[in-house]
Amino acid sequence: MKVICVDHIGIACKGSLEDAAKFYTDVLGLKATGTEKVMDQGVATVFVPCGETLLELLVDITPEGNGPIGKYIAKNGPGIQHVALRVDDCEKTLAELDAKGVALIDHHARGGAGNMNIGFLHPKAAGLLLEVCSPK
Repeated sequence: MKVICVDHIGIACKGSLEDAAKFYTDVLGLKATGTEKVMDQGVATVFVPCGETLLELLVDITPEGNGPIGKYIAKNGPGIQHVALRVDDCEKTLAELDAKGVALIDHHARGGAGNMNIGFLHPKAAGLLLEVCSPK
């Protein structure tokens, strides 16, 4: 397992991605990438590059608003939802963490936004929702 860098910071947003991105584009002058839907997670996302790190703006797209992001916002309000670390191999990293007894949400990598393999550690493992990711 090799941690390469902080890949992105996931920010749970209310409303549309366009509204969420306006602050970052219109006020801060950053450029947003195209939007993407990850249907199995009930989320729409847009990445906003900020130096070497991406800001991932996330909105719930489930009909009832009860996907992971909708539930997060209902409990905590909008804000930072997770931090993602880029690793050399997501699947191997999850296996190594599992062998070390780290509490995981995902024991195997799954597809995520930005053509990445992703997996989440349980918040009790790292003190926050931590994602590991690597390119597919």
